[in-house]
Amino acid sequence: MERSMKQGVFLGDARDLETFCEPDSIALSVWSPPYHVGKSYERDQSFVQWKSLLRRTLASHARVIKPGGFVAVNIADILCFPDPSMPRLMAENVSRRKRSDITRELVLQVMAANPGLNRREIAAILGCSEQTVDRRLKGNNIRGGKYQTQTRVLLVGGILEQYAMEAGMYLYDRRVWVKDAAWENSRWHTMSYRAVDEFEHIYIFWKPGPTRVVRERLSKDEWIAWGSRGVWSIPSVRANDDHEAKFPLELPRRLIQLLTDPDDWVLDPFVGSGTSGVAAARMGRKFTGIDKEPRYVRMAEQAFMAVIQQPDLLEEGLESRRWRNGS
Repeated sequence: MERSMKQGVFLGDARDLETFCEPDSIALSVWSPPYHVGKSYERDQSFVQWKSLLRRTLASHARVIKPGGFVAVNIADILCFPDPSMPRLMAENVSRRKRSDITRELVLQVMAANPGLNRREIAAILGCSEQTVDRRLKGNNIRGGKYQTQTRVLLVGGILEQYAMEAGMYLYDRRVWVKDAAWENSRWHTMSYRAVDEFEHIYIFWKPGPTRVVRERLSKDEWIAWGSRGVWSIPSVRANDDHEAKFPLELPRRLIQLLTDPDDWVLDPFVGSGTSGVAAARMGRKFTGIDKEPRYVRMAEQAFMAVIQQPDLLEEGLESRRWRNGS
C-alpha cells in the first residue's frame, strides 16, 4: 500500500501509523485503546505488553499529527489488575455472600432457556447480582474478590502523559465523560467499598505548533453546554452486540467539532466498530481508520461507507462549512 493518504478503514497496527498517514497530516486522532481489563480481545496481553502498545502508539502519533494538532484518548480513569505481591484486603463480605460458581456458560445456558428476560431477571434465576451476570458475559471481573488475587488500582492518566511527553507531545486538557445513569435503573451495587464505574476520561494531547482557537465552530448554546465544560454527560451504548467496547457517537462528534475544521483529516488507530469514522464523515472531515482485527475493519468500513454514500447524512458537515465560507 502506498503511503499517500486514502480515506477509509484499513487492516494494520496502531504502532505503525506512517504506513497509512503522511507525516504532519492529521488534525485530530480520536481513539479508545484496550483498557487492559480482561476483554476477550486482550486476554493474552500482559501488563508490560499493554504499556508498550500505548508508548509505541503515542510515539507513532507524534510523527503523523500536524503541528498544533491533537490526540484525544478515551480511557477508563483507573486500571485494575491482579497483583500477587499486594497484601490481601478483601475479607468475607458479611453483608452478602455471592456465588462463586457462576460461569459464562451457565449464564448463556439460562439466557437461552429464557429468551426475552433482561439481565436483572436472569440474575434472579441464578441467585446472583446483575453485575455478576454482566461481568460473566463480558469476560470481565477486574475488581478482584475473596477468592482471587488482590486487585491493584493504578491511575491511567499519568501513564499516558509520560509516554506522550517522551514523544514530544503535551497534555493540553481533559474531559470527564459521565455515562448514563445505568446504576440508577438497575439493582447493581458494589460488593466492596470501591465505587462502581460511572465515568471515563478523555485525555487531550497537543503537538507543539500554531493552534487556531475557533469558537465559531460551536453555537453559543453548544459552547455553554459542553464546549467549555470539563464534564460531559453522554449516554453510553447499551447494546454491545457486535463489539465489546463501543463508545457513543456523540463522544467523537464533539471532539471533531471542537478541534477540527471541515476537510481536516481525522484518525482512529483502534477503529473497532467504526463510530469515529461515522462521526467524521457526518461532520465533513476526511478519515482514516485502522484496526488489527479483520472483522472490525469490515464492520467499520461498512459503517463509514454507508454515511459517505448517503448525502442526507452529511448535512451536519455541510452546515459547519457555512461559517467558514461566510455564508
